[in-house]
Amino acid sequence: MSTHHLKLNLGKTELLFLPAKGSPTIDASITVEGSIVSPSQSARSLGMTLDNQLCFSSHIAAITRTCRFSLHNIRPFLTQEATQLLVQALVISRLDYCNSLLAGLPACAIKPLQLVQNAAARLVFNQSKFAHVTPLLSSLHWLPIAARSRFKSLVLAFQAARGTAPPYPQSLITPYTPPRPLRSASSGKLTAPSLRAPGSRSSRSHLFGPDPSLVE
Repeated sequence: MSTHHLKLNLGKTELLFLPAKGSPTIDASITVEGSIVSPSQSARSLGMTLDNQLCFSSHIAAITRTCRFSLHNIRPFLTQEATQLLVQALVISRLDYCNSLLAGLPACAIKPLQLVQNAAARLVFNQSKFAHVTPLLSSLHWLPIAARSRFKSLVLAFQAARGTAPPYPQSLITPYTPPRPLRSASSGKLTAPSLRAPGSRSSRSHLFGPDPSLVE
Protein backbone atom coordinates (compact mmCIF):
# COMPACT_ATOMS: atom_id res chain seq x y z
CA MET A 1 0.00 0.00 0.00
CA SER A 2 2.83 2.42 0.88
CA THR A 3 4.74 1.56 -2.29
CA HIS A 4 1.75 2.51 -4.44
CA HIS A 5 0.98 5.63 -2.35
CA LEU A 6 -2.26 4.19 -0.98
CA LYS A 7 -3.61 4.36 2.56
CA LEU A 8 -5.17 1.35 4.25
CA ASN A 9 -8.60 2.03 5.74
CA LEU A 10 -8.47 -0.05 8.92
CA GLY A 11 -12.15 0.61 9.59
CA LYS A 12 -13.05 -1.31 6.43
CA THR A 13 -10.28 -3.92 6.59
CA GLU A 14 -11.41 -7.51 7.06
CA LEU A 15 -9.31 -10.60 7.69
CA LEU A 16 -10.55 -13.95 6.41
CA PHE A 17 -8.60 -17.01 7.53
CA LEU A 18 -9.07 -20.18 5.45
CA PRO A 19 -7.74 -23.09 7.53
CA ALA A 20 -6.69 -26.36 5.96
CA LYS A 21 -8.70 -29.47 6.71
CA GLY A 22 -7.89 -30.72 10.20
CA SER A 23 -5.64 -27.79 11.04
CA PRO A 24 -5.50 -26.72 14.70
CA THR A 25 -7.27 -23.57 15.87
CA ILE A 26 -4.82 -20.68 16.06
CA ASP A 27 -5.00 -16.98 16.75
CA ALA A 28 -4.66 -15.49 13.28
CA SER A 29 -5.06 -11.87 14.37
CA ILE A 30 -2.68 -9.38 12.81
CA THR A 31 -1.54 -5.94 13.93
CA VAL A 32 -1.48 -3.11 11.40
CA GLU A 33 -0.29 0.32 12.52
CA GLY A 34 -1.13 -0.47 16.12
CA SER A 35 -4.65 -1.77 15.35
CA ILE A 36 -5.57 -5.42 15.78
CA VAL A 37 -7.49 -7.02 12.92
CA SER A 38 -9.21 -10.23 14.00
CA PRO A 39 -10.47 -12.93 11.63
CA SER A 40 -14.14 -12.76 10.66
CA GLN A 41 -16.48 -15.56 9.63
CA SER A 42 -17.14 -13.97 6.25
CA ALA A 43 -15.95 -11.07 4.12
CA ARG A 44 -17.45 -9.31 1.12
CA SER A 45 -15.34 -8.64 -1.96
CA LEU A 46 -16.59 -7.42 -5.36
CA GLY A 47 -20.14 -8.44 -4.57
CA MET A 48 -19.19 -11.94 -3.38
CA THR A 49 -19.54 -12.99 0.26
CA LEU A 50 -16.73 -15.41 1.08
CA ASP A 51 -16.88 -17.47 4.27
CA ASN A 52 -14.03 -19.15 6.07
CA GLN A 53 -15.25 -22.63 5.07
CA LEU A 54 -15.76 -21.74 1.37
CA CYS A 55 -19.27 -23.19 1.41
CA PHE A 56 -20.73 -19.86 0.16
CA SER A 57 -23.82 -20.31 2.33
CA SER A 58 -23.96 -16.61 3.23
CA HIS A 59 -23.59 -15.57 -0.41
CA ILE A 60 -26.26 -18.00 -1.60
CA ALA A 61 -28.65 -16.83 1.11
CA ALA A 62 -28.13 -13.17 0.18
CA ILE A 63 -28.62 -13.81 -3.55
CA THR A 64 -31.72 -15.89 -2.88
CA ARG A 65 -33.23 -13.16 -0.70
CA THR A 66 -32.55 -10.42 -3.28
CA CYS A 67 -33.86 -12.45 -6.22
CA ARG A 68 -37.06 -13.45 -4.45
CA PHE A 69 -37.71 -9.82 -3.58
CA SER A 70 -37.30 -8.90 -7.26
CA LEU A 71 -39.62 -11.71 -8.38
CA HIS A 72 -42.23 -10.59 -5.88
CA ASN A 73 -42.23 -7.08 -7.36
CA ILE A 74 -42.64 -8.18 -11.01
CA ARG A 75 -46.35 -7.96 -11.80
CA PRO A 76 -47.98 -10.92 -13.62
CA PHE A 77 -50.13 -8.70 -15.88
CA LEU A 78 -47.10 -7.76 -18.04
CA THR A 79 -46.57 -9.37 -21.41
CA GLN A 80 -44.40 -12.47 -21.59
CA GLU A 81 -41.65 -10.58 -23.44
CA ALA A 82 -41.59 -7.76 -20.89
CA THR A 83 -41.61 -10.21 -17.98
CA GLN A 84 -38.73 -12.18 -19.48
CA LEU A 85 -36.66 -9.01 -19.94
CA LEU A 86 -37.24 -7.97 -16.33
CA VAL A 87 -36.48 -11.44 -15.00
CA GLN A 88 -33.25 -11.70 -16.98
CA ALA A 89 -32.14 -8.22 -15.89
CA LEU A 90 -33.08 -8.45 -12.20
CA VAL A 91 -32.79 -12.16 -11.39
CA ILE A 92 -30.81 -14.19 -13.91
CA SER A 93 -28.01 -11.61 -14.01
CA ARG A 94 -27.59 -11.97 -10.23
CA LEU A 95 -27.63 -15.76 -10.45
CA ASP A 96 -24.90 -15.64 -13.10
CA TYR A 97 -22.62 -13.15 -11.32
CA CYS A 98 -19.40 -14.94 -10.29
CA ASN A 99 -21.25 -18.26 -10.49
CA SER A 100 -18.07 -20.05 -11.60
CA LEU A 101 -17.01 -19.96 -7.92
CA LEU A 102 -19.99 -22.18 -7.11
CA ALA A 103 -18.80 -24.98 -9.40
CA GLY A 104 -18.35 -28.21 -7.47
CA LEU A 105 -20.67 -27.37 -4.60
CA PRO A 106 -23.12 -30.13 -3.60
CA ALA A 107 -26.64 -30.01 -4.99
CA CYS A 108 -28.09 -29.27 -1.54
CA ALA A 109 -25.99 -26.09 -1.32
CA ILE A 110 -27.15 -24.59 -4.62
CA LYS A 111 -30.75 -25.83 -4.32
CA PRO A 112 -32.01 -22.39 -3.12
CA LEU A 113 -30.64 -20.80 -6.29
CA GLN A 114 -32.24 -23.50 -8.44
CA LEU A 115 -35.58 -22.88 -6.75
CA VAL A 116 -35.25 -19.18 -7.57
CA GLN A 117 -34.56 -19.98 -11.22
CA ASN A 118 -37.56 -22.33 -11.30
CA ALA A 119 -39.78 -19.61 -9.85
CA ALA A 120 -38.45 -17.15 -12.42
CA ALA A 121 -39.28 -19.51 -15.30
CA ARG A 122 -42.81 -20.05 -13.98
CA LEU A 123 -43.28 -16.31 -13.65
CA VAL A 124 -42.26 -15.70 -17.26
CA PHE A 125 -44.90 -18.16 -18.51
CA ASN A 126 -47.39 -17.24 -15.74
CA GLN A 127 -47.55 -20.83 -14.50
CA SER A 128 -48.47 -22.09 -11.05
CA LYS A 129 -45.84 -23.10 -8.56
CA PHE A 130 -46.69 -26.76 -9.18
CA ALA A 131 -46.01 -26.61 -12.94
CA HIS A 132 -43.24 -28.83 -14.28
CA VAL A 133 -40.24 -26.55 -14.84
CA THR A 134 -38.04 -28.59 -17.22
CA PRO A 135 -39.95 -27.71 -20.43
CA LEU A 136 -40.09 -24.08 -19.30
CA LEU A 137 -36.31 -23.91 -18.89
CA SER A 138 -35.86 -25.56 -22.27
CA SER A 139 -38.15 -23.02 -23.94
CA LEU A 140 -36.17 -20.17 -22.41
CA HIS A 141 -32.82 -21.83 -23.25
CA TRP A 142 -31.79 -21.54 -19.59
CA LEU A 143 -29.29 -24.05 -18.27
CA PRO A 144 -29.82 -25.21 -14.67
CA ILE A 145 -27.74 -23.48 -12.01
CA ALA A 146 -25.10 -26.22 -11.69
CA ALA A 147 -24.70 -26.44 -15.47
CA ARG A 148 -24.43 -22.65 -15.78
CA SER A 149 -21.49 -22.52 -13.36
CA ARG A 150 -19.73 -25.41 -15.12
CA PHE A 151 -20.35 -23.80 -18.50
CA LYS A 152 -18.72 -20.54 -17.41
CA SER A 153 -15.67 -22.42 -16.09
CA LEU A 154 -15.36 -24.33 -19.36
CA VAL A 155 -15.63 -21.13 -21.39
CA LEU A 156 -12.84 -19.56 -19.31
CA ALA A 157 -10.67 -22.66 -19.80
CA PHE A 158 -11.35 -22.58 -23.55
CA GLN A 159 -10.40 -18.91 -23.77
CA ALA A 160 -7.23 -19.53 -21.75
CA ALA A 161 -6.26 -22.42 -24.04
CA ARG A 162 -6.82 -20.22 -27.10
CA GLY A 163 -4.88 -17.28 -25.65
CA THR A 164 -7.82 -14.89 -25.37
CA ALA A 165 -8.12 -14.96 -21.56
CA PRO A 166 -6.17 -12.76 -19.09
CA PRO A 167 -2.55 -13.82 -18.40
CA TYR A 168 -3.27 -15.35 -14.98
CA PRO A 169 -5.74 -18.04 -16.21
CA GLN A 170 -3.48 -18.72 -19.19
CA SER A 171 -0.60 -19.52 -16.83
CA LEU A 172 -2.71 -22.28 -15.24
CA ILE A 173 -3.47 -23.99 -18.56
CA THR A 174 -1.04 -26.60 -19.90
CA PRO A 175 -1.72 -28.53 -23.13
CA TYR A 176 -1.71 -32.30 -22.72
CA THR A 177 1.37 -33.96 -24.17
CA PRO A 178 1.28 -37.78 -24.14
CA PRO A 179 4.48 -39.60 -23.13
CA ARG A 180 4.57 -41.31 -26.54
CA PRO A 181 3.01 -40.60 -29.95
CA LEU A 182 -0.73 -41.14 -29.63
CA ARG A 183 -3.78 -40.06 -31.56
CA SER A 184 -4.89 -38.06 -28.51
CA ALA A 185 -1.96 -35.66 -29.06
CA SER A 186 -4.04 -33.67 -31.55
CA SER A 187 -7.29 -33.79 -29.58
CA GLY A 188 -6.69 -30.48 -27.79
CA LYS A 189 -6.83 -31.94 -24.29
CA LEU A 190 -5.46 -30.12 -21.24
CA THR A 191 -3.31 -31.40 -18.41
CA ALA A 192 -5.11 -31.64 -15.07
CA PRO A 193 -3.80 -28.90 -12.72
CA SER A 194 -1.71 -29.96 -9.76
CA LEU A 195 -2.78 -29.06 -6.22
CA ARG A 196 0.84 -28.76 -5.11
CA ALA A 197 3.01 -25.71 -5.43
CA PRO A 198 5.56 -25.96 -8.26
CA GLY A 199 8.79 -27.64 -7.11
CA SER A 200 7.33 -28.53 -3.70
CA ARG A 201 6.79 -31.95 -2.15
CA SER A 202 4.17 -30.55 0.19
CA SER A 203 0.53 -31.48 -0.34
CA ARG A 204 -0.48 -27.93 0.58
CA SER A 205 -2.88 -26.56 -2.00
CA HIS A 206 -1.78 -23.44 -3.88
CA LEU A 207 -5.19 -22.79 -5.42
CA PHE A 208 -5.43 -19.58 -3.41
CA GLY A 209 -1.89 -18.44 -4.14
CA PRO A 210 -1.14 -14.91 -5.34
CA ASP A 211 -1.56 -13.82 -8.90
CA PRO A 212 1.91 -14.19 -10.47
CA SER A 213 1.33 -11.04 -12.52
CA LEU A 214 0.89 -9.04 -9.31
CA VAL A 215 4.05 -10.25 -7.59
CA GLU A 216 6.94 -7.83 -7.95
